[in-house]
Amino acid sequence: MPLPDEPRPLRVLFLDHTAQLGGGEIALLNLVRNLDRNLVHPVVVLWANGPLVDRIAPHAETYVVPLSEAVGKAAKDRLGWKSLLHCKAALLAAGHVFKMALLAKRLRVDLVHTNSLKADIIGGLAGSLARIPVIWHVRDRIDAEYLPAPVVAMFRRLCAVLPDYVIANSHATMATLQDARSQTSDAFRGRARTVHDGCEVNPLPSPQLPVATGARIGIIGRISPWKGQHIFLEAVALLRPLYPTVQFEIIGAPLFSERSYDAHLRTLCEQLDLSDTVQFAGFVENVAERIERLDIVVHASTIGEPFGQVIIEAMAAQKPVVATNGGGVPEILEDGVAGLLVPMGDAASLANALGFLLANPQVAASMGREGRQRVLARFTIARTARMVESVYRDVLDSRRPVSGQLFPARGSVKL
Repeated sequence: MPLPDEPRPLRVLFLDHTAQLGGGEIALLNLVRNLDRNLVHPVVVLWANGPLVDRIAPHAETYVVPLSEAVGKAAKDRLGWKSLLHCKAALLAAGHVFKMALLAKRLRVDLVHTNSLKADIIGGLAGSLARIPVIWHVRDRIDAEYLPAPVVAMFRRLCAVLPDYVIANSHATMATLQDARSQTSDAFRGRARTVHDGCEVNPLPSPQLPVATGARIGIIGRISPWKGQHIFLEAVALLRPLYPTVQFEIIGAPLFSERSYDAHLRTLCEQLDLSDTVQFAGFVENVAERIERLDIVVHASTIGEPFGQVIIEAMAAQKPVVATNGGGVPEILEDGVAGLLVPMGDAASLANALGFLLANPQVAASMGREGRQRVLARFTIARTARMVESVYRDVLDSRRPVSGQLFPARGSVKL
């Protein structure tokens, strides 16, 4: 039987409004899988059913507590003050706040860790009500190019008062919260930290060959206008006359209300006469396996990406990457070293960069090797998990006397 003062694992309640496999949800899954169970006991509460439930349940105590569709399916660009003050939506959201506060108490959690914008608001209020520390994990750039101005204003204000601590997935994401931080007292300083997402780094298969003229190039991610699949198709149209044997893939599926964009892409593909060279792969269960089949990976977002999970996954697989230069991407990819950065929304520049790699296979192979080494040094999921654990320790150490610590002593957690 453990001694009364022996540190026990923290019970951390993770909240997310969706169970679809978006980028933030995949990052949550990776984090939960890699937390040290001697330090953290993860409890995941999702507010909808979906594929994440079955994926995360083997790794955490998992519950589904449905959120009203009127709140849960509201688009991020409709989360301003007016929508929150709408009578019905406000009542439904308030009910879920009380439900989460009671659940957190019943589950006897030590921390609340929110993983999405809706979870930030509802989970933040619930944690305050239950008097449990709240950590916001901000995975969206709170900026007018990504969200409408009323939403930006609301989140920046709430960020200043609601969470006990803020984790941002990139320095670019953190920078979008600076306005909120500057309006707070000195007490907010030291309560925010950038923790880059990480990925598993698997052993490489048989020796990889340099990119050849019969290469396969793919773009991976949710089918969405700002992900830039239309720019990818326009670049393919420019490349095809020069590299007729190269094959291209669009890997991913639309979420939420973006099926019309998926239909637009398929029409555009036909209009550009690319049907025989571009494959729409749809949703794939094993992204790492699909990346392995590619020679070059493309990221084509038309606005600044908060981070870029697929970029580090491609780099870990030793694939050269061509990515758009915005948001958190330059923090991951150094131009000309592990890949190439191009302007956002510029199909010609994307085509030129891909053409350069196809024409210089040895350079492409060298970039792939450099990328893998960069991931090993900076972007492993183990490193991410250790940094998040250190945030948990700091939050609780700041709220409890030393004799009441749940975490081991500061020196026992290695980053």
